Amino acid sequence: MWQLARRPRWIAALLLCLAIAGGFAVLGQWQLSRSVDSGAPVEESHETAVALDELAEPQQPLTTEAAGRLATVEGTLLPGEYVVLSGRLHEGTAGFWVVGHLVESGSGASLAVALGWAPTANAAASAISSLEEEAPVSFAGRFQPSEAPQEDDFEAGEQNSLSTAALVNQWATEPAGAYPGYLIVDDAPDGLTTIDAFAPSTEVSINWLNIFYAIEWAVFAGFAVFLWFRLVRDAWEREQEEDELREAETAGGGT
Repeated sequence: MWQLARRPRWIAALLLCLAIAGGFAVLGQWQLSRSVDSGAPVEESHETAVALDELAEPQQPLTTEAAGRLATVEGTLLPGEYVVLSGRLHEGTAGFWVVGHLVESGSGASLAVALGWAPTANAAASAISSLEEEAPVSFAGRFQPSEAPQEDDFEAGEQNSLSTAALVNQWATEPAGAYPGYLIVDDAPDGLTTIDAFAPSTEVSINWLNIFYAIEWAVFAGFAVFLWFRLVRDAWEREQEEDELREAETAGGGT
């Protein structure tokens, strides 16, 4: 059989099958490389607070570099435009976020500011009353992308997603441009608990679907080589049968 395999025809077929197997191997390697997603390392400079207007622009999409960065901003919290979000967790306990409408000094752009967490709606309302009387004007915290709007029960007064687009429609004062994300302040006002805001993840996650695809490509590569072997073996078996048939015919003619 191996004498048959060394014929030019089958050597060319082997080279073709190896080329196909090599292509499958490259695709498998590509899928394998995509199966492990590492969070981008958080550079030391990323954990240094910078002015918000250096990270993002009103009415512009939020960039990957800006998401999760520490930022500072100054402005005025508009009275009467606080929103309470329900179903927000803090250390495993469901509670409420108090979110204010900040108008940035200078540019006049609007920014949603998550001021803090409260265990009950009454505690959130009490904190809002205090903010109405005396609200801070300088804020520092982590700038986060806007959350996706959810099926909030507005008629029942329940809202749980911090969607910038939704808040723009709720604020009584029409914004002169709005930032695409929101700021979680790192020092909650009196009556509120500081909301946990973590740095961008640097953990490694595994995509098992991509690993499955990589295994599939490896199987296809092996099958390409096996197909060549099977074709050579079939050709050799046919030649063996033809040789045996000719010998039988020759022996029958001789008798």
